[in-house]
Amino acid sequence: MITTPTRQDFDHYMAPNYAPQQVIPVRGEGSRLWDQQGREFIDFAGGIAVNSLGHCHPVLVNAIKEQSEKLWHLSNVFTNEPALKLAEALVKRTFADKVYLCSSGGEANEAALKLARRYAVDHFGEQKDKIISFTQSFHGRTFFTVSVGGQPKYSQGFGPVPGGILHATFNDLESVRQLVGDDTCAIMVEPMQGEGGIVPATQEFLQGLRDLCDENDALLIFDEVQTGVGRSGELYAYKNFGITPDILTSAKSLGGGFPVGAMLTTEAIAKSLAIGTHGSTYGGNALASAVALAAVEFIDTPEVLDGVKKRHELFREHLQAINHKYGVFKEIRGMGMLMGAEMSPEYEGRAKDILPLAIEEGVMALIAGPNVLRMAPSLVIPEADIKEGMARLERAIERLVAQG
Repeated sequence: MITTPTRQDFDHYMAPNYAPQQVIPVRGEGSRLWDQQGREFIDFAGGIAVNSLGHCHPVLVNAIKEQSEKLWHLSNVFTNEPALKLAEALVKRTFADKVYLCSSGGEANEAALKLARRYAVDHFGEQKDKIISFTQSFHGRTFFTVSVGGQPKYSQGFGPVPGGILHATFNDLESVRQLVGDDTCAIMVEPMQGEGGIVPATQEFLQGLRDLCDENDALLIFDEVQTGVGRSGELYAYKNFGITPDILTSAKSLGGGFPVGAMLTTEAIAKSLAIGTHGSTYGGNALASAVALAAVEFIDTPEVLDGVKKRHELFREHLQAINHKYGVFKEIRGMGMLMGAEMSPEYEGRAKDILPLAIEEGVMALIAGPNVLRMAPSLVIPEADIKEGMARLERAIERLVAQG
């Protein structure tokens, strides 16, 4: 007997580390989704900045279909053509000389941190091991990355955290100067904090980090897992600032929904990731690489990237109009198709209350902490979907205000 899974089956069979919404989407096309009952939703969540081309985009569907009939997985005992093509595409489009492929953003950041420490040991000795990151940052859920991330709630309760990790204040260069020194091997930063509230870095801050790294023989790591692959209006956000990191990590939008991650760096630094120092069983498999290559080639065009900037302005205009009417937001901020609306003092901590109301009105959104409504839709979301989605979001916010 065939049964249809229900939301109650999640509570029955799945580990309780997530609390998904009550609806179960079963089909998607572009920026719209349909649940088990056939109800339609406009997707402003984008799988948490993952679905860069929406749902079932023909370019990605064709890539996965074609590759699925050729080769899926070999392991890293062999290389494969899609992985080599993807690496070449990333190198030619960025500052990097070398690429390491893996399966997620957490893996990419783990590799970046391990490489930074290994590079420091190779060139300066084991005493140069300090990593500086920032409060409210987020870099993944491995034990190393969650410890480097600046939100203790994610590392508490698992025993002693790795040592040699220091946290400064984001956008406060003086707080970094107080921590950096000869023992610093790397500074890790998001060009725009994602989980920390959709907070863009300032030009002066990132330039100051670049200068401090140069002065202290430290590596600058940009975590572009959430801001990368067109999300900011450039292929990678570092291009918006004109500041080049030593190591860059990428995932989420890179696969358009297929699990894939990458670490990019220079030839000189990559030499420290010698044979046997690190690995990823699924990293660089042919199926993921083929999909990611299709996504990168489609996104890295003037039409798509200029469209991201245009859509950003449309989102901002709609959110400002909603706020003018209801006064629920203190600030609207972000870059490209990654935007955050911080709640006003009267609605402090109530961003999360918008999400179920939005679902009932037929639009999917996110939060970045309890006080910031977050949107990370498809980079190519149609303007008609933006307009309709915002109308639905406005109805949800009207209901929030009515609740008092």
